[in-house]
Amino acid sequence: MMENVVIEPMGGEFLLWRCLHHGPLSRDTIEHVPSSGEVPWERCRTRNIPLLAKLIRTYGACAIVARDGGRIVGYLRFYPKAVCTMAGAGCLCLQQDYPAGPAEDFADADFPALSQIEDKTLVVHCLMTGSTQRKENPYQRKGLGTRMVKALVEWARVNGWRRIEADSFEDLPIIYEITGSAGHTFWEKLGFRLADRHPHPDLQGQDEFVIKLEEQAKACGIPPERAKDRLVMVLDLPDDDKDGL
Repeated sequence: MMENVVIEPMGGEFLLWRCLHHGPLSRDTIEHVPSSGEVPWERCRTRNIPLLAKLIRTYGACAIVARDGGRIVGYLRFYPKAVCTMAGAGCLCLQQDYPAGPAEDFADADFPALSQIEDKTLVVHCLMTGSTQRKENPYQRKGLGTRMVKALVEWARVNGWRRIEADSFEDLPIIYEITGSAGHTFWEKLGFRLADRHPHPDLQGQDEFVIKLEEQAKACGIPPERAKDRLVMVLDLPDDDKDGL
């Protein structure tokens, strides 16, 4: 079944403006948002569609998707680091209000062209295959995440980017299920190296998520404090121009 899943950059004809927490999405289902009031769906849609369209116009892509027929069953969202540090970017989560997500008018900002960016780094925002919140997920652990990262590496290299950076954590299931971040072993197998490690500022309290994180870490034999670290994984891309000299 996985051989039929196509891995490709997200195009402007179908903008994945929300995530896959509730299952794969297609043109027919993406507007059928859950009835729960936890996410401000209408505000997110109004903000995200023009933002994603502008990112694609400016840089060519901002996501790699896994497509099974007409359904998107996986995605890897990424943004230029120069965009991530702009005023109004927030944490760029597409299903949250600012500052966790971008500001409502962030699409109106002046995004620099690649030729104007000195630090040509792409930042992986999140990675998801299937729905992590469903009991059955036939798309998880089938190699789709690896295929999407490899597609991003090739796309970035061809389009003139010099580095890819991804946030990571210890190899704990709860991190992937909630945040869409893969464990460091996943990135290491794809050639990424550990560039930095420090306590994650959002994991230093004692909310429900942190308590579950610490419990899962202890069960896996990982010191709880290490489980709350942010691991920055980096892959440097070859410079084709220099290689040809």
